[in-house]
Amino acid sequence: MEKSLHLAFYITICSLAFIASKIVISLLLYRRWRRKHMAYEDGLSGGKMVMFRSPAMQSLTSEAFMKKTLKLSNKDIIGSGGYGTVYRLTINNSMAFAVKRLNKGSSERERGFERELQAMGDIKHRNIVKLHGYYTAPRYNLLIYELMPNGSLDEVLHGRSMNKMTLDWPMRYKIAVGAARGISYLHHDCIPHIIHRDIKSSNILLDQNMNARVSDFGLATLMEPDKTHVSTFVAGTFGYLAPEYFDTGKATAKGDVYSFGVVLLELLTGKKPTDEAFVEEGTKLVTWVKSVVNEKREEYVLDSGLEDCPVDEINNAFSIALMCLEPEPAKRPTMAEVVKMLEQTKSEKL
Repeated sequence: MEKSLHLAFYITICSLAFIASKIVISLLLYRRWRRKHMAYEDGLSGGKMVMFRSPAMQSLTSEAFMKKTLKLSNKDIIGSGGYGTVYRLTINNSMAFAVKRLNKGSSERERGFERELQAMGDIKHRNIVKLHGYYTAPRYNLLIYELMPNGSLDEVLHGRSMNKMTLDWPMRYKIAVGAARGISYLHHDCIPHIIHRDIKSSNILLDQNMNARVSDFGLATLMEPDKTHVSTFVAGTFGYLAPEYFDTGKATAKGDVYSFGVVLLELLTGKKPTDEAFVEEGTKLVTWVKSVVNEKREEYVLDSGLEDCPVDEINNAFSIALMCLEPEPAKRPTMAEVVKMLEQTKSEKL
């Protein structure tokens, strides 16, 4: 009996010690994470600012940041959409940010802000735009992103960029591979997995070296690895949405694959999915390209600015796009497979 009591006491002490050690380790890990990610958290004008620790933020104080922010005007706008307005915020000659302002007023806008924070908080990938911090106030929220000096793929590809440039095939290929890698990272390497739900050319930003960065996570949905879909309201941009999404309301990774396929067609044809010519003819970019490619006449849909391009690379890119655009989601490749196929397209030529 006495041995049983000693054994029970010993087990109890060991269990308590184990639990206590786990609590201590968890607290230490949390403090380490907080020191690593947060430069400061400050109350300003009835709001709260949180800045993530990074070399770009070390010399910036919350007061200096907010002083500049309050001076933003329409001339500083570099983009806008259903989920907010994006401003260029210049601190000095060597420091500038993209500040996304989300005015409060609807529960959906508030959820969009929360989704971006959830999705972007710990992401560090060369093909995902970097979140530097955020500010919450009674009337609006701010998201502070790194500034992409070459704007969006939509602006550059369709001639609305302030930086006049022509996208040749090597550059378009580089952008396609970069965007694919970013989306693949969201789908396969993030836990929980992230479904973007709004992949389109205007949400693919270009840095100073024309590397693609996936942006705008206002519609992003988190999905546990053991799940196949997330039921949600239908949202996104007409022309890029997978057909099954309208019928089921289920957001899946294969829906992002379809949207990427549309972007790849956009890069190949130079045409927007909502081009006026398609509207007039009662068709759309995907249908038009499929009909021409099936007749082996890819040269008729290829952007006129892509003359003298490697025919095999162009044909492979069209084939990959059409795989992504399969009507049945199960027949579409994963984004990891898309990345591999795109990389092979170039390596086979080397």
